[in-house]
Amino acid sequence: MKRVIHISDLHFGKIRDELVDPLVKTINDLKPDLVCVSGDFTQRARRSQFADARQFLDRIEAPTLSVPGNHDTPLENLIERFFRPFRRYKKAINQDLEPTFADDEIHVIGVNTVNRFAHQRGKVGSHTVKRICDTFQSKPDDRCRIVVLHHPLEHLTETDKRLTSGAAKAIEGLSECGADVLLCGHLHTTVTSPFTAAPGLLLVQAGTGLSSRLRGEQNTFNLLTVEGAKLKIERFAAGETPEFAVDETRDFEFVDNAWVHQST
Repeated sequence: MKRVIHISDLHFGKIRDELVDPLVKTINDLKPDLVCVSGDFTQRARRSQFADARQFLDRIEAPTLSVPGNHDTPLENLIERFFRPFRRYKKAINQDLEPTFADDEIHVIGVNTVNRFAHQRGKVGSHTVKRICDTFQSKPDDRCRIVVLHHPLEHLTETDKRLTSGAAKAIEGLSECGADVLLCGHLHTTVTSPFTAAPGLLLVQAGTGLSSRLRGEQNTFNLLTVEGAKLKIERFAAGETPEFAVDETRDFEFVDNAWVHQST
């Protein structure tokens, strides 16, 4: 059994300050095997915001795996955005924009979906899908295969944002090469559901961990418990008091090449 915490869209620079300590405490108390952060550490990619994000990460006791989001590239400095879009992110968070993690039960691959030429819309190219698939297929085993990226590859809730470029082909390719779970963020809402066109690939979209820019739900994060062909996803939310607690649990089992929701 492995426990993976999935947080996203922290947006340092526009956060609820009273939630920082409770979020760190809750994560550490859960003692996960890995913490995945699916982008948007900052609001405007400013150095001070990255410094706050780095301090937050340093307080997490478990290993972390992070990918950038569209807010982690400079918006106001166009020269830096176009020619050195990830310089500040690399200095503060990680030199590797697409890190990996593997142990005896899970294999996790990070993907950078940020498009420097489009502030909101992400992109996933065929070469990226091939790299992921080649990595997964180089070690065929029964580990749960997880992909972490910022932009969703399917919009299951109402949004005015454009879908990620290359999304349909990416879903098809990842499904065919045996990816099991896709972790993402960007929309500040939680979604847990098999992909419409690929029921063997589970979409797990996190809300915003700390941002004050809420879109219909409280500040949240996800806890995934992986146990063979079974996957439990618990959503932790901050209510009226600045504390995170489970407010939703969904259980899935992989049956006949598809994720099936187990009703309780």
